[in-house]
Amino acid sequence: MGRAGFARAALYNENVESRGSVSLRAYFRLFTHTQLMPILENGEETLVGGQAVIEGVMMRAPHSYCVAVRKKDGTMVTQEQPLPRLSERHPIFKLPVLRGVGTLFQAMSLGMKALKFSADVNMEDIQEEEKARDPKAKEVPGWVMTANVVVSLLMFIFMYKFIPLAVATWLKGIFPVLNERIPFNLVDGMVRMLIFLGFMWGLSYMKDIRRVFEYHGAEHKVVFNFESGKPVTVENAQRFTTFHPRCGTSFLFVVIIVSIVFYTFIPFDGFVGKLLSRIALLPVIAGVSYELIRFAAKRRGSVLATMTAPGLWLQRITTKPPADDQTAVAIRALEGAMALEERQGGELVIA
Repeated sequence: MGRAGFARAALYNENVESRGSVSLRAYFRLFTHTQLMPILENGEETLVGGQAVIEGVMMRAPHSYCVAVRKKDGTMVTQEQPLPRLSERHPIFKLPVLRGVGTLFQAMSLGMKALKFSADVNMEDIQEEEKARDPKAKEVPGWVMTANVVVSLLMFIFMYKFIPLAVATWLKGIFPVLNERIPFNLVDGMVRMLIFLGFMWGLSYMKDIRRVFEYHGAEHKVVFNFESGKPVTVENAQRFTTFHPRCGTSFLFVVIIVSIVFYTFIPFDGFVGKLLSRIALLPVIAGVSYELIRFAAKRRGSVLATMTAPGLWLQRITTKPPADDQTAVAIRALEGAMALEERQGGELVIA
């Protein structure tokens, strides 16, 4: 092969490696966003709530939502759809604990739709770059999102159920005091908390994830701006803090505390029985935690409100000050959700 042939081969290999690395980066961003989704969610105790997505923000009103994503060329694209509440379609989800399960299920379902939209926009940018180098670049397979959810769920169970239980069981063989349920579950909970903190802290040093946390901060600032009653502008929103009491970070902290209490009453002593019961109790623990957060939000000076305070501290990791253009994306998402809510006859006041 001549020098020109080697040059063409080297250029081809470089393009293939570049396409592969860019696509893998996109898949990694999608996967890590799915892992982070519970902490990126904001509650619906007021009219608006939201979630950071890939290069954008989703905002929701009681019966509407809008996702705004900024493309690489600086333009914004949106997706707006009606969002009927689960409790209005199924009254059983108005009951305590069950309403928490229903709200969280709908929030996660909506979060995945919003994340998919942002991932599709991100992939379009990548595919435009790839097709500029290779017109035969393929589309992303449709099964990627489903596989992402399944892998993320398995990773959640492995990280926050299996590993803490395995570590506590191992330590029980060294320290006999851990044969008692209360000390055992305290250690189990402490390991779970350390994994959570370590995972968040490690991700916060990644450039892509830092941008997620900046959009998370933009969402919080815009929600605060709206709740203040002042005109929602970039300038006004930037005056507010990024630490919001209804953030999913606070919710997950409460979930860890509540799970320690629940696991103490599990009648199983074997490893498999404990693990399966922990998985089965997930909806109940989530529902109870939701009620505690709801109660604490209405009684800011209560003991329960104090218990949620560490969640605000953790937001020093999971939220970062956003740039003006990121805050503008969050405002566009809010405006889209509110406009659709108004067209549906929704009441545009804080609930």
